[in-house]
Amino acid sequence: MAKMEVKTSLLDNMIGVGDMVLLEPLSEDSFINNLKKRFDHSEIYTYIGSVVVSINPYRPLPIYSPEKVEEYRNRNFYELSPHIFSLSDEAYRSLRDQDKDQCILITGESGAGKTEASKLVMSYVAAVCGKGAEVNQVKEQLLQSNPVLEAFGNAKTVRNDNSSRFGKYMDIEFDFKGDPLGGVISNYLLEKSRVVKQPRGERNFHIFYQILSGASEDMLNKLKLERDFSRYNYLSLDSARVNGVDDAVNFRTVRNAMQIVGFMDHETQSILEVVAAVLKLGNIEFKPESRVNGLDESKIKDKNELKEICELTGIDQSVLERAFSFRTVEAKQEKVSTTLNVAQAYYARDALAKNLYSRLFSWLVTRINESIKAQTKVRKKVMGVLDIYGFEIFEDNSFEQFIINYCNEKLQQIFIELTLKEEQEEYIREDIEWTHIEYFNNAIICDLIENNQTGILAMLDEECLRPGTVTDDTFLEKLNQVCATHQHFESRMSKCSRFLNDTSLPHSCFRIQHYAGKVMYQVEGFVDKNNDLLYRDLSQAMWKANHSLIKALFPEGNPAKINLKRPPTAGSQFKASVATLMKNLQTKNPNYIRCIKPNDKKAAHIFNEALVCHQVRYLGLLENVRVRRAGYAFRQPYELCLERYKMLCKQTWPHWRGPARAGVEVLFNELEIPEEEYSFGRSKIFIRNPRTLFKLEDLRKQRLEDLATLIQKMYRGWKCRTHFLLMKRSQIVIASWCRRYAQQKKYQRIKSSAIVVQSYIRGWKARKLLRELKHQKRCKEAATTIAAYWHGTQVRREYRKFFRANAGRKIYEFTLQKIMQKYFLEMKNKMPSLSPVDKNWPARPYLFLDSTHKELKRIFHLWRCKKYRDQFTDQQKLIYEEKLEASELFKDKKALYPASVGQPFHGAYLEISKNPKYKKLKDAVEEKIIIAEVVNKINRANGKCASRIFLLTKNNVLLADQKSGHIKSEVPLGDVTKVSMSSQNDGFFAVHLKEGSGAAGKGDFLFSSDHLIEMATKLYRTTLSQTKQKLNIEISDEFLVQFKQDKVCVKFIQGNQKNGNIPTCKRKNNRLLEVAVP
Repeated sequence: MAKMEVKTSLLDNMIGVGDMVLLEPLSEDSFINNLKKRFDHSEIYTYIGSVVVSINPYRPLPIYSPEKVEEYRNRNFYELSPHIFSLSDEAYRSLRDQDKDQCILITGESGAGKTEASKLVMSYVAAVCGKGAEVNQVKEQLLQSNPVLEAFGNAKTVRNDNSSRFGKYMDIEFDFKGDPLGGVISNYLLEKSRVVKQPRGERNFHIFYQILSGASEDMLNKLKLERDFSRYNYLSLDSARVNGVDDAVNFRTVRNAMQIVGFMDHETQSILEVVAAVLKLGNIEFKPESRVNGLDESKIKDKNELKEICELTGIDQSVLERAFSFRTVEAKQEKVSTTLNVAQAYYARDALAKNLYSRLFSWLVTRINESIKAQTKVRKKVMGVLDIYGFEIFEDNSFEQFIINYCNEKLQQIFIELTLKEEQEEYIREDIEWTHIEYFNNAIICDLIENNQTGILAMLDEECLRPGTVTDDTFLEKLNQVCATHQHFESRMSKCSRFLNDTSLPHSCFRIQHYAGKVMYQVEGFVDKNNDLLYRDLSQAMWKANHSLIKALFPEGNPAKINLKRPPTAGSQFKASVATLMKNLQTKNPNYIRCIKPNDKKAAHIFNEALVCHQVRYLGLLENVRVRRAGYAFRQPYELCLERYKMLCKQTWPHWRGPARAGVEVLFNELEIPEEEYSFGRSKIFIRNPRTLFKLEDLRKQRLEDLATLIQKMYRGWKCRTHFLLMKRSQIVIASWCRRYAQQKKYQRIKSSAIVVQSYIRGWKARKLLRELKHQKRCKEAATTIAAYWHGTQVRREYRKFFRANAGRKIYEFTLQKIMQKYFLEMKNKMPSLSPVDKNWPARPYLFLDSTHKELKRIFHLWRCKKYRDQFTDQQKLIYEEKLEASELFKDKKALYPASVGQPFHGAYLEISKNPKYKKLKDAVEEKIIIAEVVNKINRANGKCASRIFLLTKNNVLLADQKSGHIKSEVPLGDVTKVSMSSQNDGFFAVHLKEGSGAAGKGDFLFSSDHLIEMATKLYRTTLSQTKQKLNIEISDEFLVQFKQDKVCVKFIQGNQKNGNIPTCKRKNNRLLEVAVP
C-alpha cells in the first residue's frame, strides 16, 4: 500500500483476549476469567473464530448508536473490536456480494439475551440496506412483527422478564441489490401449557395483562372483561406486575404494530375476542352430579361465564355446555357417548384453552407471513435468523425440556458439522494440508432420541397409539427394555447392574447424557403432553361458532370432513419441524451467536462464575475453540498481515513494492520464526500457535514505541526549526515597524511645530488688521453721531413751536395706542381652548377696556361655536338639534332631564329588522321607524303594568304585544293633542288623544319608560314636522286624563317603588289615580 492506513484492529488495545482461539493457555478457568475480565470492562462480545459470544449486560450500553452502525459497515470481521454488528455486516455482505444464502443461529438459555440479539441483527440489516418508500415499508413491517409475536409468545419467567416461550425462525428475503423484499416466519413448540398454569414467580403470556391494563373501558365491555387481574384463574397474582414494564403502553405499541404489519380492524377485534374467550375459560368451574345409573357427571357451577364466552365466540350455549359434559367416541359406524367426571371436564376445559391459544398463535404467524411475504416472483437471496430456546436443565424437567434439549442436540450437531466443513473448505481453498480433528460427535445422542425404531420419541408414539392401559410408567418400562444398554441412557429400572445403586435417580425418572451434561427427566405427563388430545366434541363445537376466526382454527370440527385417523403426536410434529429446519440450515452459510446469562438476579455488574461455567459447558464453547485451534489458530490475508507488521523489517518498511506474499515471506524470514509455526496459503498466512501471534504483537508494540519516539524527535526538530524561522521573520517585521513608527513620530513633531508657528504669525497679522478696521469704524461712527446731533438741533429749533401746541394729545394718543397694542398681544397669547364648553377667559387688564373685553369674549365664543358646528355630520346635527329641543322643553322643568343629557338618543332600541322574532311586526309596519322601545303600559282600571312595544313612525304611534309582535293600537299623530308628565325624577307620562277620534275610544294612554325625555322630544319634533303644530308638553305633578267618559286626576306622591324604577300606580276611586315616585 502506498500510504499507511491507521485502523483499529481486534488486537489493538485488547482487554483480555478478543478472540478465544488466541487464548493461551486454553482451559475452562482461563476461558471464564477472560470472559469476566472483558465483562467487567463493559466488553460483552467475544469471538471464537467467526462465532460471537454475547453476555447479557442487563443494562443499556452506548454501543448500538447510528454512529456505531456506520463504524462497522463494510469493515473486515477482525478489523474492529468484537461486536454483533460485525457478524451481521459479514453475513449481509456475503449475501449481497457473494450471492450466498445466510443463516444466523442465536442460542442460549432463557434470559441470556437471544431475543434482543435477534432484534439487533434485524435493526442493523435494516439500517445498512437500501432506502426508498417501498423498501422502508418492508423493513418497518419486518421489524414491527417482533412486538406482535412477543406479546402473544413471550412471558415473564423467574429468569427473564421477556422470555420467548416459542422458537422462531425468520427468513428475510432480499433482491439482487441487497434490498429486503419480505420474509417468512416459522414458529416451533409454543409453551401452551403456560396458558392454564404458571410456575410460582412467573406470568402468563404478556397479551393477557396488556389487554386488561391498556384496553379502554368500552373495549373491555365489548370483550366482557374486567380490569382486575384477580378475577381470572388463568392469571397468577404473585407476579402480575413487573417492575419497569408498563403493560398499558405495550398494549398500544402492539396495536400500532399490528396496524403497520397489515392487520385489519376487524381482524384485530377477532383476535382480542379469542384471547378474552381463553381468559374466561379459566373461570368455568364444575361440580359433580350423580346420575341414575350411578355414574358421576360434571355440571357447570355458574353458567354466567359460559354465556359470555358463547356471546363472544358466537357458539350455541347448549352445544358448548354438552361438549364440557360428554365425550363422543366414534369407531367405524358406531358412536358412543360417555359422561365426563369433574377431573375430565377440567382436563377438557384446559385442553380447549391451550389448543385455542396455540392455534391462534399459529394463525397469527401465518397472517403475518401473508403481510410480509415478498410480492415479486424474482429469484431471492435469503438470510435466516433463528431465535430458539437454549439448553434447559431445571430441577423438574418434563416433556417440554426433553423436546427443547433434543432441538439443541440437533443444532449442536449441525454446528460441529458446518464448522468443520467451513474449516476444511478454507484449508482446501488455501491449499493447506487438512488434518483430521478429534471431537465429540453427538450423533449417537440424536439417534437415541429420534431413531425411527428404537428412539425415545418413537417409543413414546408407539406407547400413545397402542390399545389398552397406557401410562407414563408403562412408557418408562418400555424405555428400560429398549434403551437399557445405551451408553447415554440411565434409569433406576435399567437392566444394567451399574445403575442399580444410583439412589440419586428416582423410580419415575430417566437420565440422558447430553453433550452439555446429564439431564434427569420425570416421565410424569409425557404421554398426555405427547398426545395433546382435544375431544372431538369440543372441536365440533368450535367449528359451529359464528365467529369466523374460531371456525377457521378448528377445520377438523367440520362434520363433512370427519377423519377417524388419530392426529399426529406433538413429538412427531416437532421432530418433523426440526428435520425441516436442519435441512433448511444446511443449505445456508451459518453464523453463530452464543448468548450467556451472567447471573440469575437480572442485575448489572454481577458475574456468577459458576453459572457462566455451566452455560459454557452446555453450549460447547471450549469444544468449539479446540476445533478451531486443532489446525491453525490464526489466519490473515497477506495484505493485512504485511500492513500490520511491515515495520518489523527494514526491507518492508515503510513501503513494500512487490507482491504481498513475498513481503510476508521476507518479514517472517527476517524475524526468524520457525517454519513449523506457520504455513503459506494461496491468499492467507496461517499461524499455528497463538504464542507466535502474541510474539509478533509484542514486537510490533515495541517497534511502534520506537517509531513513535522517532516521529516525536523528527516532529520536535521540525517544530523548533519552524519556530526559529518564525521568530526570525517576526523580528525583521517588528524592527521595520519600529523604524517606521519612529520616523512617523519625528515627522508628526516637525509638522505640528510648523503649524504652531504658522498659527502665531497668522494671529499677529489678523490682530493688526482688526485694530486698523476698528479705528476706521470708530472714526465713521463719531462723524455720524456729530452729524446726527447737529441735524437734531436744527430740526428742534425749527419745529419747537409745533411740539409745544399739541404735545398732550399726541402723548395721550401714543400712550393709548401702546396700551391697546400690548393688550391685543397679551390676548393673543392667553386665548382659551376651542371647546364651546370652556368658560375660561383672560382677566381684564384695564377698566376702560371692559366693554371691549366682553365683546371680544362674545365674538370669540360665537366663532369657536361655529367652528365646532362645522365639524358635525348631518346625523350629528340632527342629534344635537334633538338635544337642543329637549333642553328647551325640559331644562329646569323636569328633574329627570339632567340624567339624559349625557345619553345619546338611539331611537331604535329594538333591532326589529334583525330579530326574526319581530318579522311579522316588521312586515306590518311599512314606514320608517323613529322609535322602537319597550314601555310599560298602565292599566286604566287598576294601575297595573303590562309590557308593550312602543313604535313611533312618521305618521303614527303604534303599540304592539312584546311576545307575539301583534299590533294592539295605532294612533295617527294628528290625534295626539298633548303629553303630560310630572316634574319628578320618573318616567311616567300620559298621551292625550283628540276627543271623538277613533283611537280615543278607551281614553288617553298612560306609559312608563326609561327613555322618557327622548321619546317626548322625538314625538314633539315628529308631530311638529307632520302637522306643522307644536305638541303641548305639560309638566305638572297633577293633571287630568280622559278615561272613556270620565276625567281622572293623576296625582304624583312620594313613595317606595316595588318594581325597581317603574312608578307604582294605584286607582283610589273613579276620579283619582295616585302615582308613587321616589
